[in-house]
Amino acid sequence: MTDAAPGHPFPGGPPTDPATIQAEIEATRERLGQTLDELHARLDVPSRARERAYRVRDTAVETYRESPPAVVGGVVALVTLGAGLMVWRRKRATRRRKR
Repeated sequence: MTDAAPGHPFPGGPPTDPATIQAEIEATRERLGQTLDELHARLDVPSRARERAYRVRDTAVETYRESPPAVVGGVVALVTLGAGLMVWRRKRATRRRKR
């Protein structure tokens, strides 16, 4: 059987020359190394979170440089919303304790 199956990496059959075999082994190791590097990058959650935080920070800085009043207004709105939420929750908790 000299012909390999369709899709086989060696269409004319497996190589018999030691130099060719060694070259194939090295190429396979290189592909495996690249695959492991890609998997490691995808599974490195702290690094990905750090990159995401940097991107968000850069976007915020860029937006502030383009339109400072809009950013300041947004921050004030968020602080007001947070404070209002805290007051509302405290009042609600106080009412529950009085029952």
